[in-house]
Amino acid sequence: MTLLLVSSFIDLHFIDVIDILLVAALLYVLFFLLRGTVAVNIFLGIVSVFLVWRLVNAFGMELLSEILGAFVSVGFIALIIIFQPEIRQFLLALGTPRFIRNHHRSFSFLGFRLNDEEALNYTPVIKACESMADKKVGALIVVTRQNQLFQYANTGVEIDAELSQPLIENIFFKNSPLHDGAMIIHQNRIKSAGCILPVTRKLDLPGRPGLRHRAGLGITEQSDAIAIIISEEKGSISVAIDGALHAMANAHELNHFLVEELGHLTSEQKH
Repeated sequence: MTLLLVSSFIDLHFIDVIDILLVAALLYVLFFLLRGTVAVNIFLGIVSVFLVWRLVNAFGMELLSEILGAFVSVGFIALIIIFQPEIRQFLLALGTPRFIRNHHRSFSFLGFRLNDEEALNYTPVIKACESMADKKVGALIVVTRQNQLFQYANTGVEIDAELSQPLIENIFFKNSPLHDGAMIIHQNRIKSAGCILPVTRKLDLPGRPGLRHRAGLGITEQSDAIAIIISEEKGSISVAIDGALHAMANAHELNHFLVEELGHLTSEQKH
């Protein structure tokens, strides 16, 4: 009898179950992307208003349904504006070769064939980072991938020089006019130094990070780059990627992290 009443009240088909599962998966992914940010509270608020609107609509409360319906229709436009950085980061992740490699089985039927980014010449970067960390010299090094960051490279001084340890250390020397900005490395060349980067808007970062760490996080939120940050206060090494900060115990761990993310350097590239 109960099943008969439920079936007469809710006309549920197999496609409806698939629809519900897909919506649940979408909400979970959005919540996963937004967790730890202020935006998650706004997201939960909008979802709550939408559920109340559907409930009111089901009970036939026309006036309240019209008011909430107007709010929801405008809310989707506001949603795009409010979550613009998060949407940008999500779409950026979908379009990067690393995402395709990690999910290559899922996309194999589409025939994706993406060229890998040129492997970074780790030796001068690792040695420079190790030396600057020992001397407590602050530094912010950005390694580009598919996104070449022209708009940020143009805010600094063009270098366009071959990657080398002495040059990296000289640029970040405390009395250097370029030491406060970021260095951008593209295809094993130092493209620019003293660059201005966007700063992350996250408020719940542990340890009260300084401006370098916030800028490193900011550029990885808006691009597929990797940022290496050396703390002037502690002499510690950190890496920002995909809007997340990872502490490195030493230069060896940094080398392992870069190899894992960017791939090994081939014999042709070493020469």
